[in-house]
Formats: sequence, C-alpha cells, structure tokens
Amino acid sequence: MCTKGNVAIIGLGYVGLPLASLLVDKGYVVLGIDTDIKKVERLNAKKSYLTDVSDFKVSEMIDNQKFIPSSDYSLISSAQSIIICVPTPLREKVPDLSYIISAVQGILPYLKREQLLILESSTYPGTTNDLIKPLVESKGLKVGKDIFLAYSPERINPGSKDVSLVDIPKVVSGISTECLQRVSDLYGSIFKTIVKVSSPRVAEFVKMLENSQRLINISFINEVNLLANKMNISIWEVIEAAKTKPIGFTPYYPSAGVGGHCIPIDPFFLSWIGMKEGVPLTMIHQAGIINEKIPYFVAEKVIQHLQAKNIPLHDAKIGAIGITYKKDINDIRESAPLKVVQLLQKEKINVSVYDPIYQEELPNGLTRFSLQPNQLRALDITLILIDHSNIEWGDIIAHSNCVMDTQNVTRDYTEGHIIRI
Repeated sequence: MCTKGNVAIIGLGYVGLPLASLLVDKGYVVLGIDTDIKKVERLNAKKSYLTDVSDFKVSEMIDNQKFIPSSDYSLISSAQSIIICVPTPLREKVPDLSYIISAVQGILPYLKREQLLILESSTYPGTTNDLIKPLVESKGLKVGKDIFLAYSPERINPGSKDVSLVDIPKVVSGISTECLQRVSDLYGSIFKTIVKVSSPRVAEFVKMLENSQRLINISFINEVNLLANKMNISIWEVIEAAKTKPIGFTPYYPSAGVGGHCIPIDPFFLSWIGMKEGVPLTMIHQAGIINEKIPYFVAEKVIQHLQAKNIPLHDAKIGAIGITYKKDINDIRESAPLKVVQLLQKEKINVSVYDPIYQEELPNGLTRFSLQPNQLRALDITLILIDHSNIEWGDIIAHSNCVMDTQNVTRDYTEGHIIRI
C-alpha cells in the first residue's frame, strides 16, 4: 500500500502540472519544482499556462496548501517520491538529455534513503539504467536498496476531451523488484490501470514505439494526400469510405504536418539508438522527411492560388486560423501551422493570425485579426490550419473571399469559394 507522503515533481510543463493536479486530487501534497522562474511566479499568482489545468484548479490547490510551486530543489528532502518530467529535445536529430541530467544533479544533494525516484521524460531505451542509475549511485546510495529507481513513460494527450489522464493505463517499470513494487503502489493509487513491464528498457521502448507508429501513419496519409490532391480526389472522402471496413483499416487524417513536443521528436530517439545498435530504422527517417515537407506543400497551394488570381505576393493578405500544433491547446512548439505561416512570411506575404486558444505574444512579428465580417472580407484567403472548437465556420465561409481548408471543417458547406487541401 502507498502512504500519502509528499510527492515532488521536477518540471511543471504539459506533463508535470496535470500530474500534480491529479496527485492533489488523490490526496497528495505536491512540491512542484521548476527552474523557470516565470512559471513559478505565475503559478504562485494562481494563474495557469496550460489549457488542461484551469486557473481555478491552480488557485484551489495553492489555497488548500496542497501544491507548492518553487525553484528550490531543497524542498525534495521532505518528499517520499520524486518524479522527473522535464523536456528531452533533439539537437540535429541527436537526443539532448541535458535537462534530465540537470534535474538529477539538482536532486542529488537532497536525495535520501528510502525515496522513490521516477523518470517520466520520453527517452531512448537504456537511459534509466545507463545514465540515471550511475548518477544516483555516485552519491554512495545503492539503487534497489537505498533508493528506488523507476521509469514510467508519460502518456498524456494535451487538449484531449475524450480520455482523461486518470483513465490512460500507466506503464511502470523498476530497476529491481522492490523498485517496481513501489512505483506500482504510487501510481496504483492514482491511475485506474497499471501495466507492469519487466524493465525500464521495455518501458522506455513503449513510448518510442507509440509515437513512432503515429508519426509513420500520419506522414503516410499526408503523403498520400499529395497524390490525391494532384488527381483532384478528396482524400477525406476516401478515408470516410475506407473506414467503413470493420477490420484492418485505422483512419488517420491529413493536416498541415505533425507538430508538438512528442510525435516529431521521440521517433528519432529510437532512430538514433537504432543507428548505435547497427539497426537503421529507415521508415522513421522517411516519415520525418515527409512530415517536414508538408508545410511547404500547404504554403505552395496558397501561393499558387494567389498567382492564379494575379495577386502580387507582396500585396496579398492572408488570415491564418490556428497556429498551435494541435487542436484546443495553447502550445506552438514544433507547430506545423506556424511553419506554414513563416513560409508565407518569407515570400513577403502579409499574414495575420486568429487563434482563440493561443493568447501569448505572437512570434515573428505576427499580428492578429478578428472574425468580424469586414476583416474577413479584407483578406484574399482565409487559411484554416487548425480546427479549434467553438469556431463558427459558417460565418467565416459566408464573409470570406476564399477559404482554404486543411482540416475538412468545410465538408458540409457548398456555398462560398472553398478550396480543400
């Protein structure tokens, strides 16, 4: 059984903050550590920066003294469990584990016997055993006896309203039997389903496999859409018909490209370790190439339309709807829609943005437009890149000179000038 001791979370981003919220809901006190002072200040001001955790929830957790945001690593000395949820970016297609290393180094001075240390960050198979374990044992603590080291891949789906975090089965692993038992006890008190695997290497591979499969499938449908577009065939209609087959077909849908902090990145951790092991994963490599060229395809369709209408690029006005990397979240990291916008800007095209979810400062000197009829009529093209909820598409179509749709939100509309990509 798991006693309700304090839990420290290192990294309060899209994984750490929702996990903190879930832990508090289950009766834990969470010590939230993040080196980003602005994040900590914002949380202590009872303001959230994620769509998945409301201002009200942050305020409630802090007011009830169940959540303590800080940049002070010394707080972890009072924690029973420590969970690392820091980013793992790529640098030139090579895994960058500096955030993990920095987090562990921050923890080490305050690490004490009997604590459970869990890594949740997405990483290649072997990281927990080959990197984290030696760092911990460099302090003179024996993993499996003094410190209990585990790996459990984060599986959150930001912005999802279909499946809540607590309902997503939690894959868990440990360096030893006792490590596995302790991480199972903790997460078993939070999540509805626990999936035990034999080693951290297996658990690390799980996350890599999940996101590699998704990258390959989405890149495939995006590439096939290039052909369908060339042949003047609606790939959306093809998919709708194909998915009526009850077996053997899983629908994936085209877009402006795969984005975010997982799907375009994690597969290349697997590809990298594959190269080290002498097993090149060529399908991942090709999927990455396809994904990178899709924003260019979308931008080129916009340019072709302007040229067909004899509108000089430097005089053109484009309104892009949605710049986040996916629907209903406020995150623009690795955003394919943003890449499309930037490509148009490089052609000296005047691009403005409407995004009701992303309310932070816009990058690249971008400005915003509204959905007022007069502003829509002033645009040469209204370009739909993300289908955020609660947008009245009919009004947009009615007042736009031309709508270019990458999300098939116009499928039920026959009026207006609509180009479906």
